[in-house]
Amino acid sequence: MSGRKVRAEQVRATRELIRSTAERLFAERGVFAVSNRQISEAAGQGNTAVVGYHFGTKADLVRAIAHHHTEQLTDVTERLLAETADSAELRDWVGCLVRPTPEYLDRLGSPTWFARFSAQVMADPALHEILVEETLDAPVWRRILDGLHRCLPELPADVRAQRTAMTRHIILQMCAERERALALDIPTPRASWQDAATGMVDAILGLWTAPVSS
Repeated sequence: MSGRKVRAEQVRATRELIRSTAERLFAERGVFAVSNRQISEAAGQGNTAVVGYHFGTKADLVRAIAHHHTEQLTDVTERLLAETADSAELRDWVGCLVRPTPEYLDRLGSPTWFARFSAQVMADPALHEILVEETLDAPVWRRILDGLHRCLPELPADVRAQRTAMTRHIILQMCAERERALALDIPTPRASWQDAATGMVDAILGLWTAPVSS
């Protein structure tokens, strides 16, 4: 391997180490509670400027973390969408919306930090749009929501918007809660990510079919 290739591999490995370390610290402590110095030290880097050198601003680092997961998460989602096809069953579309994240987290193995990282970022007014742009606004999610909405044509637009937001929060927060419990070896209500997803599908199906008060 040439010197240039060795250097490129070293840079790639350093970036990956910083990214994964930052994701863990952001998930556990919150984004703005963690400094670049803390990330550098936790990653075993003597140069405290290394985070800024490789990623720029903290917002850039958050975007890089989110982007790292987007492609793999989208692949899972696309497969589930293909399996759902043109189903007229609301439960199928709810499942297509719910199951990608638990399946992806299960695939990563424990411990994971992506769900808790996402929950921290979504709660931050200065950063949540980054996560929305990188993951939640992907075209595949819009196609799933369109399929879900076709099953409920009578539902008013404002109710759809509210229940979509509620669905997003349920998935995000429940995944983050389970991820935290697994990392701390705390018993969870459901034995597996698949079972946890089924429970969320049941609950969210009830949410979407709940009566609408006038």
